[in-house]
Amino acid sequence: MNPRQTEKAAKVGLWLSAIITIIILPVIVAWIMINGIQMINLDFLTGSPYKFEYGGIFPQMVGSLYLTCVCTLIAAPLGLASAIYLAEYAPNNKITRIVRFFIETLAGMPSIVLGLFGLEFLVHYLKLRTSLLSGSLALAFMILPWIIRASEEAIKTVPNDYKDASLALGATKWETITRVVVPASIPGILTGILLGMGKAIGETAVVMLTAGSGLETFIPSGLQSPTASLPLYIYKLATQGHTSEAMSRAFGASLVLIALFMSMSAGALVIRNYYMKKLRA
Repeated sequence: MNPRQTEKAAKVGLWLSAIITIIILPVIVAWIMINGIQMINLDFLTGSPYKFEYGGIFPQMVGSLYLTCVCTLIAAPLGLASAIYLAEYAPNNKITRIVRFFIETLAGMPSIVLGLFGLEFLVHYLKLRTSLLSGSLALAFMILPWIIRASEEAIKTVPNDYKDASLALGATKWETITRVVVPASIPGILTGILLGMGKAIGETAVVMLTAGSGLETFIPSGLQSPTASLPLYIYKLATQGHTSEAMSRAFGASLVLIALFMSMSAGALVIRNYYMKKLRA
């Protein structure tokens, strides 16, 4: 095969890969919608579950949102602060490389291991009980490295000219970071936070061991309350339900979960685009 034929074959292969990647999401969403759309009604969205396969999923929806929001409130400031240190202050030495290695390792840690750690350390040792707080902290441990890596890369993309100009005008390094570097890197930081939120809202193992059973019929009244979640509820319906009604409910709940995630993604994209336009102005 001559070089032209090789290049043509490579282009075709890349084109097919791109097409397959684009098709995967619509196929998944369409399959879930076909199997679950018949379950979507007002009672399903506003009621509470009872007898496992009956009732609605409102506590599960609210519980998933609570877990995602609280864990993001914990992980986002820590992740951003860590990213600022690694990008702007940390020297390029062996210790920094070890820190980055641990961050990468934590990002690839199996969720069931983090869930077991959360169960033993947060629930039993710290006596936080199976609760919204325990689940949120465990989820924060899981999404923290994603936020750190995305935020660090976003901060590194800010041109040095911005920093030099700020320092030349008499600003301190901290003022330059808070008033120039971070605002200029907000689109990338928001992308990292969104990735973390998407991972958190769909997590099952960590939530099962630290937050609740997934079948709670109430909205958590505080951080110490057990909390239901949609992914865990879907898992239990799919594995313990033995009727077509249970599978239909699992697909319906999955459709709602996808809608919640897409709503959060759309909101984050709106905010990101706002800041991007503001930076270009």
